[in-house]
Order: sequence, then C-alpha cells, then structure tokens
Amino acid sequence: MLTLVAVLVICAFVTWAGTWLIGWAHPPRGRFIEISGLRQHVAELGEKTDAPPIVLIHGAGCNLEDMRLDLGERLAARHRVILIDRPGLGWSERGAEGADSPAYQAAMLRDVLDRLEVKRAIVAGHSWGAALAARFAVDFPDRAAALVLLAPPLYPISGRTDWLYGLFATPYAGWFYARTLALPVGLLFLGLVMASAFLPQLPPRRYLKRSAAFLLLRPATFLANARDMGDLKNNLAAQAERYPSLTMPTLLMTGNFDLVVTPIRNAFAFATAMPRAKLVTLFGIGHMLHHTAADRVVEEIENLASRAS
Repeated sequence: MLTLVAVLVICAFVTWAGTWLIGWAHPPRGRFIEISGLRQHVAELGEKTDAPPIVLIHGAGCNLEDMRLDLGERLAARHRVILIDRPGLGWSERGAEGADSPAYQAAMLRDVLDRLEVKRAIVAGHSWGAALAARFAVDFPDRAAALVLLAPPLYPISGRTDWLYGLFATPYAGWFYARTLALPVGLLFLGLVMASAFLPQLPPRRYLKRSAAFLLLRPATFLANARDMGDLKNNLAAQAERYPSLTMPTLLMTGNFDLVVTPIRNAFAFATAMPRAKLVTLFGIGHMLHHTAADRVVEEIENLASRAS
C-alpha cells in the first residue's frame, strides 16, 4: 500500500513539473482574445482581403498547430487564414458546464470572429473540429460562406473508445487520473496513439514536436478532451437532424481507409442526405488526410473558396 502511494505521489510531482515544462517548450504562437472572461488563443496567417477568410478548426487531442503545419501555411499564400484553439484545448481556456458541446464552441467561435471583425468565413474543420464546423453552420448560417468537413464525425454513432473517454471524464476518477498518471503514461504512448490515427500512412517527420501534441497531456487539457469525446455522441444527436437546412457550398473529404471515423456512416451518409454537397473520397488514405493528402485538400479548399467568393 505504501509503495502504491509513493508511486502516485511521484507521478503527481512528475505531472506538476511536466505540465510546466510542456508549456515552456510549446508556448502560444498566436494572440489571445477574451470572450466572456475566457482567453481564447487565435493565430492569423496571410493578408486581409475582401474575400471571406478561411477558419481552420482542429480535431480532438490536437491544437491549432496541427492545422498550421500542412494546411494553414499553404492556404495563407493566397488567403487570410484564422487558426483557433478550441475551448480547453491548446492555449484556450475552458468554460463552464456544457463547454464540451459543439453548440457552445460554435457560439465561442462566433464571438471570436466578431472580435476579429469577420462577418462571413469559410469554416473548415477536421474530425471533432468538423462536427463543430457543421454546428456553426446550422446555428449561424449567415456567417458561413462555405463549409469544409474533413474526416467528419457527423452522426451519433458509438465508437470503440467511448467507454474509456467516459471513464476519464468522470468527476473524481478522471480528475485523479489526469493529475497523476495521464502525463507519465502519455509520454510513453502518445507517439503510438498519434501514429495509429495516421494509418495506413506515417506521421510527418517530428510531428509530435511540430504540432505541440504534448500539450494534450496537461491535466486540464486532458480532461477537456476526454469530455469532448465522451459526450460527442449525445451532442451530435441534437444537430444531425438540422443538416438538411444547410444551403451554403459544402465540401466533404474523407479517406476510405479511415479507421477512426467510419466514412460510410458519416461523410457518405451526409452526402446522401445533402446531394448538393461535394464528396471527395481519397482512396488508400486514413484519418489524417489534411497531412497525408495535403496537396489535394488545399486544392479542393481553394476551389471552394473561389466559388464562395
């Protein structure tokens, strides 16, 4: 018993020290905008033009650096690009109860765009960020000039790891795990977990460092991500029935080898319900298509941007 207590105390100290070191190694590379007393981290690339800017929204477990790497920098050559850390992820602060819902985060995004004096934008999201982009479009259709959904979870379908995220999101067990074991265990397995999301491709060189992926292991960020994932199924049920109201130009892109989000039950189902949406299927590509097929993704987004302008 004493040995177990000692191990947990050591892990708690490692977590405390590691949280500081991770923050020092991966500082914010954008600026902060205060919304309802909460600091939201935003980065802007490219030059301001009369055309709607492109907002890039990252997926679960990531932060805005993931979207900067292979999409943001390329799109910024011709467009104004806005990168955001979703509430609780990266360097953005988390709100109160309900902050794990796409509806809450869509309202935060609207307020951020208001502060940036952006009336309409092309909203593009990957994975969980695509669910948020879709919610933004149904809640604020006049603000979405066009919609881009990359490897999107769009319908309330149970996932293989829902039970695990549900456990991490519990008030006491999750809090305790996040402040003792999450960071030490995560340091051992984060690379493997991230690599599995890229299958059948490999991650880009030095992806963990360049994407600031280690920020996920900080306790507050870990818990925010767990709650986002644990409640996603229920939250999607509330918005899926509203998709037929969408009228803006919409692009869906999915890899047919996506092992994280099932294309048939998400992107394909959405395209069937929304025949005006353009569906692009990338054969042999997995979940992280915005890295492994970045050239094609950029090409499709720029084509959509031309139409939206």
